[in-house]
Amino acid sequence: MIVRIMGEGQVEIAQADIDVLNELDGELEAAIESDDENVFRVKLHALLEKVRQVGKALPVDSLEPSELILPPADASIEEVREMLGDTGLIPG
Repeated sequence: MIVRIMGEGQVEIAQADIDVLNELDGELEAAIESDDENVFRVKLHALLEKVRQVGKALPVDSLEPSELILPPADASIEEVREMLGDTGLIPG
């Protein structure tokens, strides 16, 4: 799966890593639902850091279609709330 972190670039995520990312996504959704800015910030950073950790960075000049777009680390709770679909930021 090709994932773009807005403002950073693209990484390729192995299917085997999707479950752990979904777990972090669920925690992020819960923080958004409770409108807890501090927990939201911690969970967003944890999700993005895990994507960076497990993902293989694609070359900067690569223009692969992204299957998933994640917000930047400095996104507001409202911006991320608008990006959420029925299945969170990470489907599956």
